[in-house]
Amino acid sequence: MSDVGEIAADRLKSFVERIERLEEEKSGLQEDIKEVYSEAKGTGFDVKIIRQIIRLRKMDKADRQEQRAILEMYEEALGMTE
Repeated sequence: MSDVGEIAADRLKSFVERIERLEEEKSGLQEDIKEVYSEAKGTGFDVKIIRQIIRLRKMDKADRQEQRAILEMYEEALGMTE
């Protein structure tokens, strides 16, 4: 193999190994998150709502407001408002 080929192979191997390490870390973090949700559920919190809150907190304020306005409009159209 030429020097260029060896360099490319070494670089490729480095990328693959980094990705593999990150995937392992991600798996561990996902388990940790799952445990936190279980703990929250065990103390009486609604996990479905917590997930929704987390999703909303990731959103931009304007996007959240727009989504809420559309939801309210749809609820009104379906006669779901009180």
